[in-house]
Amino acid sequence: MSIAMKPPRAAVAGAAAAPHLLAGAAMNGADMIVQVLADEGVDTIFGYSGGAILPTYDAVFRYNEGRGGKDEIRLIVPATEQGAGFMAAGYARSSGRVGVSLVTSGPGATNSVTPVRDCQADSVPIVLICGQVPRVAMGTDAFQEAPVFNIMAACAKHVFLVTDETKVEQTLRTAFHIARSGRPGPVVVDIPRDVQLAKGTYRGSGLLRMRGYEDRLEALARAVVSAADAEAFFRLLGAADRPLIYSGGGVINGDAASELRAFAKRFGIPVVTTLMGIGAVDTTNELSLHMLGMHGTAYANYAVEDCDFLFAVGSRFDDRVAGKVKEFAPHAKVAHLDIDASEIEKVKHVDWAHVSDARRGLQQLFDAGSGFKKDFSRWRAHVAELRLRHPLNYNRGSNLIQVEYVLSTLNQITRGNAVVSTGVGQHQMWAAQYLDFHSARSFLTSGSMGTMGFGLPAAIGAQIANPGKLVIDIDGDGSIRMNLGELETLTNYDIPVKVLLLNNLGDGMVRQWQDLFYSNRYSGSDKTLHKKDFVKAVEADGFGFARRVAAIPDVRPALEEFVSFRGPAFLEVMVDQTAHVYPMVAPGMGYKDMITGKYIPSRGEAPRGKDEPEGYF
Repeated sequence: MSIAMKPPRAAVAGAAAAPHLLAGAAMNGADMIVQVLADEGVDTIFGYSGGAILPTYDAVFRYNEGRGGKDEIRLIVPATEQGAGFMAAGYARSSGRVGVSLVTSGPGATNSVTPVRDCQADSVPIVLICGQVPRVAMGTDAFQEAPVFNIMAACAKHVFLVTDETKVEQTLRTAFHIARSGRPGPVVVDIPRDVQLAKGTYRGSGLLRMRGYEDRLEALARAVVSAADAEAFFRLLGAADRPLIYSGGGVINGDAASELRAFAKRFGIPVVTTLMGIGAVDTTNELSLHMLGMHGTAYANYAVEDCDFLFAVGSRFDDRVAGKVKEFAPHAKVAHLDIDASEIEKVKHVDWAHVSDARRGLQQLFDAGSGFKKDFSRWRAHVAELRLRHPLNYNRGSNLIQVEYVLSTLNQITRGNAVVSTGVGQHQMWAAQYLDFHSARSFLTSGSMGTMGFGLPAAIGAQIANPGKLVIDIDGDGSIRMNLGELETLTNYDIPVKVLLLNNLGDGMVRQWQDLFYSNRYSGSDKTLHKKDFVKAVEADGFGFARRVAAIPDVRPALEEFVSFRGPAFLEVMVDQTAHVYPMVAPGMGYKDMITGKYIPSRGEAPRGKDEPEGYF
């Protein structure tokens, strides 16, 4: 079921849109809400009903009555409203289209705060529509009333409280416009029940006037890398011998992966990515150094240490990347391209900056550099040597199943062609390290918020948005408990997501920190008392494939059957509880203090090779 996403009619530049077929029709507010969703190309709503939003749920039913197949708006009912929000987020992250969640007032809205904040932190476009108590009851502590505007204003890109029934249609259309434009983000629309029932006339076009926001969008649209700016950029690049591109989630959100890849190839510059930027370059490409940061590859972090020019694209120098900011890329001049002017100089001083979306900015720099020539092959050879000397590695001699082995084996089976979501914790970092991704929007994870419980519902949203693709949720026993009810959602709708549970009987990342920094005091993180049998639980939910693996020889055959199973599948692998994720840059430390563990050679342990001249750096 796929309907092409259409821009709001009023937002089509230079086009006199034909009148809407329903312009002038009498509708109530709920019917207008659903019609705007249809106009916006929405094919799926994720949500949970309740009294204050029931008129709109009824409107969905009535809209679909008499329609079939692709003309319907599919309704996915999750176990919780938080699950609905993360499904909308997974839909948006994997497709680039706006995800939609529809919930009731009070607890329905407050249960949606976490996915809204998660989307704001990772710049993900969703629209959350909440019911609200009738206008006359607002402020009286009525049943299931919550101050949604006040709560969400600190968490969302924008919040609307619709108290004027004549503005329902324009408000909804504007919400989509704001969610997808500029730096994407979540928009919340709070609509009292009586406004949903109020009668009005459908116009079929029109946005609310938001002069300040439109002025900023127009400034972005006019942004051009001037000849002087381009000259300054290429002067810095020309003076460098060791350039490096630091690519973030803004490249993914801005659909700029093709431009980034072309730019890196044209100028021969290696690329490191943030957690959110994974997939911006093909991880199997020779220019890719994979992820940098707290749990980035050693060779990526060493390349940051060695570079003398760092080009940050759609990235924001967050604490999990920059660490000790003064020591981040200590020898480098820094250039920064970002859609959000507030990110420039917020954390790290830069020597060159340009505010625009990543796609246009990269293309303009690419075009401006048509005459630029410099050979960085010596630097690329050094980077290749770093990759050879400091590869990812783990305890291959253990009798216990290592997560790295499981994921390496999965990677051999999927060959980088799956859409992968994760929970949060050790398994998340191992997935980022050991899986390949050929395409953008194929690695979905909660980056800035680090929200446990994200992986399963996000995978559901991604599968709905990409019905023909293999979608795998890689989860931990701690994370999946947060939204365990969504396992039933998979079987309710026969959604063929594959759930790989890496069970270490505890909150692994918390235990790792307790091992390293709290003298092995496992306060609250030891789950050995838990009696949950996940396999029996998913069998009760109706899974046709539900299996547990506890021996190394069984891992590969189980994974092969798991991936090839036609419907929703669940595989639990019992893994080493004591394993740590390495490399690791401890909080507040610089890359020179990176801990590589027993199995990854650190720089002090690796002798220089004949192709790495003494004193080069």
